[in-house]
Amino acid sequence: MNIVVDTHTHTVSSGHAYSTVQENAKEAYANGISMINISDHGPAMKGAPFLYHFGNLRVIPDILYGVRIIRGVEANITDYNGTVDMPERYLKMLELVLASFHDICIEPSTVENHTNAAIEILKNPYIDIFAHPGNPQFQIDIEKVVKTARDYNKLIELNNHSFNVRKGSEDNCWEIARMCKKYGVRITTGTDSHISFSIGRFDNVMKILKEVEMPEELVITTSVEKMENYLSERKKRIEK
Repeated sequence: MNIVVDTHTHTVSSGHAYSTVQENAKEAYANGISMINISDHGPAMKGAPFLYHFGNLRVIPDILYGVRIIRGVEANITDYNGTVDMPERYLKMLELVLASFHDICIEPSTVENHTNAAIEILKNPYIDIFAHPGNPQFQIDIEKVVKTARDYNKLIELNNHSFNVRKGSEDNCWEIARMCKKYGVRITTGTDSHISFSIGRFDNVMKILKEVEMPEELVITTSVEKMENYLSERKKRIEK
């Protein structure tokens, strides 16, 4: 299995990342990655860009140094009803939207509350991906969340960075992958890179995928065609 799309990357605009869009694209190309999603943090994160940053992503070329650039965001979940820090009119402008928990934006609570928020964001037609769902600080009912992703045809992320910065994520990520396989839920892969050199480096994710014998057809990031088809699918969903 060969991963050619990285759907979770940050630029210097996030406030605590250290590479530009151009640097990310160059490193992606060098690492055999054909597409990257620019998913800078939403404005609730300290140091993150203002909303008009996301409205102006259209100025970035579709292709940079041979790499397709997806214009996205990592929105922050801000309450346990599934609210995020990006208005719908901005989410509509973007090509791919991640949503995730960060303790700087929302205080960890109960499994029930975390699960409810995750379910609500997956129901949101403008949100595509539940990012770093394995974080034990925000423990979820994995089966319920995965089944919701199935019911609403959304994506679950395996986050390579979590293994290093969200201690205790590995067991959850393994179980998430197993549940996605069981219920036929598509997985996306993100390095969550905060510097260009880690883009396209999926050693932790690949280990999980191999251990659970994940069918390649469920890993959306193994082909540009599958990813472009999803982006078209999202566009049609929003137009409805």
